[in-house]
Amino acid sequence: MMHEQFMEEALALAREAASAGEVPVGCVIVRDGQIVGRGRNRREEKQSTASHAEMEAIAQANARLGTWRLEECDLYVTMEPCPMCAGAILNARIPRVWYGARDEAMGACGGVMNLFLEPYPNPPALVGGILEEECREVLREFFRHVRKGTFRPGSGAAPQEREI
Repeated sequence: MMHEQFMEEALALAREAASAGEVPVGCVIVRDGQIVGRGRNRREEKQSTASHAEMEAIAQANARLGTWRLEECDLYVTMEPCPMCAGAILNARIPRVWYGARDEAMGACGGVMNLFLEPYPNPPALVGGILEEECREVLREFFRHVRKGTFRPGSGAAPQEREI
């Protein structure tokens, strides 16, 4: 199925993030069956709150397509978007969001609340659980290393521990 293939691409980015010492979340944006944006968490690397995987992928898609409107795109992300990323998705007018693992701590698509159910114009369709176990396992493994003290940071600071 095509959705799993795109989520596999996002998972590869999540694993890249983990190896760089970032919380392992990856994202791809797809238009007409082609990836037009890729992103992974880079908060530690850039010391920037906004450097989430979705934000990085949206910025790349905007640049590649030459528009802030991503109305013909699908977004695939390994973990449920947070409020900031959900807001960016709404503002970019992305019509469909596919995610892997639910985020019970910061999720804004059902984990804590669902911003896409609020009366915003053009809320996206939402599908969760795409390769959910694989997405969750990447996160579990990363935080297992953090808890054991065997975390190998790419930029120095260990991320805050979370239960996934």
